[in-house]
Amino acid sequence: MSKDFSRLPPKPGQLQINQKQGSLPLEIDKQTEIQGIGMGVLKDGTPFLNQRGLARLCGVENAHIGTISSQWNEPDQKPRIKAVKELLASRGITVESPHLVLTVEGKPMFAYPDKVSLAILEYYAFEAGNNAREEARKNFRILAGSALQDFIYTQTGDDPSQQIPIAWQLFHDRVSLVYDSVPAGHFSIFKEIADLIVTLIRGGAPVGPSLIPDGSVGIQWGKHWTDGELDALFGPRIKYDHEYPPNFPQSASNPQHVWCYPDASLPEFRRWAREHYIPNCLPGYLGGKERQGLLPPSFTQLAIAAIQSRKDIPRLT
Repeated sequence: MSKDFSRLPPKPGQLQINQKQGSLPLEIDKQTEIQGIGMGVLKDGTPFLNQRGLARLCGVENAHIGTISSQWNEPDQKPRIKAVKELLASRGITVESPHLVLTVEGKPMFAYPDKVSLAILEYYAFEAGNNAREEARKNFRILAGSALQDFIYTQTGDDPSQQIPIAWQLFHDRVSLVYDSVPAGHFSIFKEIADLIVTLIRGGAPVGPSLIPDGSVGIQWGKHWTDGELDALFGPRIKYDHEYPPNFPQSASNPQHVWCYPDASLPEFRRWAREHYIPNCLPGYLGGKERQGLLPPSFTQLAIAAIQSRKDIPRLT
């Protein structure tokens, strides 16, 4: 059974490219050009060729690759489109589009992920009939299997073994430290908004020592708690020892004595987060990080839309 390319299991440490994430900015980690072949690696670890680079490998004009993209979803499928899709399907892959749209120096650039690039290269090597290219056959023999992926990593100086982005490493470090630290019958802000943090990281936010969303949520929720005298309604909140990993500057004052809240107040927290914090407070927090240069322009608007549309964030959609 074929499956959506966007849901292919990533290589170890690599995030998945999800079509629904197309509304968030896709960022290039490394990029280079070797003998006219433009290539790069996205921050989530996906290797790609740009349109001109793929055309050069295939021995065809750039416009021919562009035609594959423009005709990909036409009702009356051209033979070349059918052939490329069949090559992908034979590997258990389907894609809504053969390319990703990146922004480079303010201009759009079409990037073809390595698996799609390899299928197009194979088409021009063996399946294109009179339009087959000897240059494509030569390059396909060299780059078949995982060789294209390895070639891109090598040429860009990327190390696949180090592909876990730092934001994920830091998040995992924090999760491991707070796993069982909250007293029974209470919840912590960090663990309760973990899915929101994951959404921000997937969108490219460098969550870490300078971007701690649970700190912002905790401040605003604490104000709501005291202003609403919620101790009287749900019982008193208490403090527990919250530890930051050693690679956080905040760890210098470990343990942090932070509030945790009665489980009875969890429905109210989720309502407040959905109806108040996300629409009214989170934009200001992320906007401030934009102004500090920690987030790209327009990230806030796109991230809020992504968070509000998520089906897998409990009670926050």
